[in-house]
Amino acid sequence: MNLLFSKIKEPEQDALAALKDLLAKMDHPFHEGDSVGIKLHWGERGNHSYLPPEYTREIVRWLHEKGAKPFVFDTTVLYSGGRRDGKDSLETAAEHGYTKEFLGCDVMIADGLEGNDVVDIPCDLKHFPTVQVASVIDKAQGFLIFSHFKGHMAAGFGGAIKNISMGFASRAQKQRMHADAFPSLIEKRCTRCGVCVDVCPTGAAQMTDDEFPTYDLDMCIGCAQCIALCPVMALKIQFSGDFKVFQEKVVETAAALWKRISERTIFINALLNITPNCDCLPGKEEVMLPDIGFIGGYHPVAIDRESLREIGENLITNTHSHVPWQRQFEFAKEVGF
Repeated sequence: MNLLFSKIKEPEQDALAALKDLLAKMDHPFHEGDSVGIKLHWGERGNHSYLPPEYTREIVRWLHEKGAKPFVFDTTVLYSGGRRDGKDSLETAAEHGYTKEFLGCDVMIADGLEGNDVVDIPCDLKHFPTVQVASVIDKAQGFLIFSHFKGHMAAGFGGAIKNISMGFASRAQKQRMHADAFPSLIEKRCTRCGVCVDVCPTGAAQMTDDEFPTYDLDMCIGCAQCIALCPVMALKIQFSGDFKVFQEKVVETAAALWKRISERTIFINALLNITPNCDCLPGKEEVMLPDIGFIGGYHPVAIDRESLREIGENLITNTHSHVPWQRQFEFAKEVGF
């Protein structure tokens, strides 16, 4: 698979210049007048590590120059916060500068304001006979997947694979992928602050008086927000079965999507502001590496593999030692992705 690099050669070099350099070198499958969706993540409300909108505006300009009609989109999410429904998500996008006025194109919620504008597509690999995704898959003539490459508490890393898997998935499909992951309390760390109870979107986390919190696993949807936001890291992910299953489900959903969009999709991974966790979390996270630049490509597995090489696989392994992220690449090969 051909990969293109545009690295920041010196600390003072403008990253936007590196992106322009990459775009100048990229081929694309788009035709004059094609509607092209730019899939990205504009960050959770209160998050400080999301990619600023200046990079997306440059991509929009590039697509306009090619004669395409770009629009920016994301989908609704499982957890509470500023992106749970379409209205809140668009407000969060605007707060972070992702507006039509700034970008020069429409900003959309691809699965609809209520999260029900979805379609089922064939899968039939190992875990899912079908996967449910945003209907945008049938409405746009092309896609540019713009991913902020960084760590992730359950996947190990988040890049192109996750951006088309969780990123296109309906809320129901997101729940199916998370279904085997539950919180497990480390009592000696727990301060009984109640944050896990406050952020749980289903009421599965409960706490009475000064007792330790409990978790109703029948109500838990596996969104892992309690795990991510625990201020003392008193919760860990407990997988009900094989803890590699989540990795497989993420890849399987991406593989089903790829069969539908492979001839009309290109990828850019931004290796900037690389943090231990994803942009779904509010607050400011430690930046683990100096900015590296951008990688462009034409296959999600190839571009993520190269992104890991660039930042160093040990960085992800040491940061999320409990996560068997290597299974994503093993499983992708097994299913022909």
